[in-house]
Amino acid sequence: MDRADDARKIRRDRTEPVCPIDRGDDGTWQVRGYHAARAVLRSTDTVQAGLGIETVEKLPARIRRPVLYRDGLEHREHRRQTARYFTPRRVDEHYRELTERIARRHLDTLQSAGEAWLEDLTFGVSIDVACEVIGLTRSRRGIQRRLERFFPEKFGRPGLTSWHGIYWLFRQNSNWLRIYLADVRPAVRAHRKRPADNLISHLIAEGCSPAEILGECLTYAAAGMVTTREFISVAAWHLFTDAALRERYTTGSESERLAVIHELLRLEPAVARLKRRTTGALSLPSTDGPVTVPGDALVEIFVDEANTDPEAVGDTPTAVRPGRPTTTGRYATALSFGDGPHRCPGADIALMEANVFLGHLFALEGIRMLTPPRVTFQDEIGGYVIRGLRVAVDRR
Repeated sequence: MDRADDARKIRRDRTEPVCPIDRGDDGTWQVRGYHAARAVLRSTDTVQAGLGIETVEKLPARIRRPVLYRDGLEHREHRRQTARYFTPRRVDEHYRELTERIARRHLDTLQSAGEAWLEDLTFGVSIDVACEVIGLTRSRRGIQRRLERFFPEKFGRPGLTSWHGIYWLFRQNSNWLRIYLADVRPAVRAHRKRPADNLISHLIAEGCSPAEILGECLTYAAAGMVTTREFISVAAWHLFTDAALRERYTTGSESERLAVIHELLRLEPAVARLKRRTTGALSLPSTDGPVTVPGDALVEIFVDEANTDPEAVGDTPTAVRPGRPTTTGRYATALSFGDGPHRCPGADIALMEANVFLGHLFALEGIRMLTPPRVTFQDEIGGYVIRGLRVAVDRR
């Protein structure tokens, strides 16, 4: 692959060529080809793996698992019942004006101060939008600080066999408690008295306990706040450093701007590693013929590599080419939102939110990047963390 055509900011360089489907030394099947990856994600012969599922499986059987960790009929029924919160029509009619107000409020702060850290602006917007969708509308002050602590740049491994593990066990449990007491419990109490059209009220009506609602809220927070924050930041980085792309974005129509957002997310998926465990033999397409993965095998999908598979996305797969004819409509972002039963339900909200915020940001007079960011990684999900990108604007 010609590095001159590689526009990605997030680089995970490999020293040797790799196969589209391979088996690692630890027995994990590694899938990098787009069509094979999509087949795994859509298969009914797989279940969720990774993402801390080992910890969740240790919970008492009476506690309902968050939707992220469920599969089969129970999972499909939950997704069917909650789908109305995430339809494109609802996003446009219920969340667009809200997002516009939130974005303008945070950018007003930037204009008053003259400078700000982009990660603070993007996290603030992501939190405020997600809280409205979820129903976390009675939080005490400091929710951003609590979530920063719950989702740090680097995670430790909780345990009881070392001081490091004990520290992270205590930290993890105390963070759960803080968010429950300051954010989830007040929302549950308010919505029990006066139900609203949001996720928490739906969970209450289903008979979920406060602990189960906490688990669901944190699941949606990770997807709706943390990953959205990082993608908006990396998309802004692209626009700050590519004058032609910025011009195309700022002068384009709504559909043209969304095409830029889609293409940047294809190149820079916020979650680049997905795992599944097979429940039966699985046949995957490959250029050399079908490959059979046995049952009870762990499969790791390299989303960033599948998204740049030239067989699926065309020539110069790592270049920014909005509106590629091979990646259009719902799948213009390739597999950045996953696929199949566990495809991210909030995809339309995330795209709208990114487009609204970036549209307002780059419309500001004198908006500029003062310092480029540093990039670190969340190894479990292959995610990136963008910090230190400072922006300035002409003060009003």
